[in-house]
Amino acid sequence: MDGGAPYNPRTVEEVFRDFKGRRAGLIKALTTDVEEFYQQCDPEKENLCLYGFPSEQWEVNLPAEEVPPELPEPALGINFARDGMQEKDWLSLVAVHSDVWLLSVAFYFGARFGFDKTDRKRLFNMINDLPTIFEVVTGTAKKQVKDKSSVSNHSSNKSKSNPKRSSEPQIKSAKAVQSKDEDEEGLEEEDEEEHGETLCGACGENYASDEFWICCDICEKWFHGKCVKITPARAEHIKQYKCPSCSNKRIRP
Repeated sequence: MDGGAPYNPRTVEEVFRDFKGRRAGLIKALTTDVEEFYQQCDPEKENLCLYGFPSEQWEVNLPAEEVPPELPEPALGINFARDGMQEKDWLSLVAVHSDVWLLSVAFYFGARFGFDKTDRKRLFNMINDLPTIFEVVTGTAKKQVKDKSSVSNHSSNKSKSNPKRSSEPQIKSAKAVQSKDEDEEGLEEEDEEEHGETLCGACGENYASDEFWICCDICEKWFHGKCVKITPARAEHIKQYKCPSCSNKRIRP
């Protein structure tokens, strides 16, 4: 359970960077790496915890032996509930406990290094600007975005007039929304406004017009191309794109 060399973040920015790294690792476990995570949470094993590391990696392991532990510990025994409930409900439960753990670790550092009221408030606001792991895993943060997407798609038909779009993978990039008749800078601002609340289904980060995105044709979630290892060139040859989670789905008892 090393997850890389240990370090102690001492400023608000460093604690937030630590938070984002651990969060990315946990989201990876519950989305793109969900099959591997599911297999590692064997109910026949002892009490297991899900750890996220600043290096954006994750690990299922036994809790720390030292008492009290160096850092707050994640929820104990997540593996015992795996087969006793629906998979999506179990993943949602793990996601909620992971959110709680991330906050406890962040504010543990804040208390340890003497953050004052202003620092604590700033740290919380930075954290609060990101969707929770629960929101990413359950798609809660997508509901409002999805409603806005239908309006956005209708209003931007002029610059996205491709009759084959419904049968091909949807792609987001700065080039996809450019129009020769309009100013490029103005279009980028409009694109940010339309899709600014769109979140990557893998890392949970917000949409940015200078990054390549692709939409899963099954679950309709958007992903950074880099998060699912899809390049613009490769996307051109994909008739129907399935994200890693949809590709790995199988029926479980």
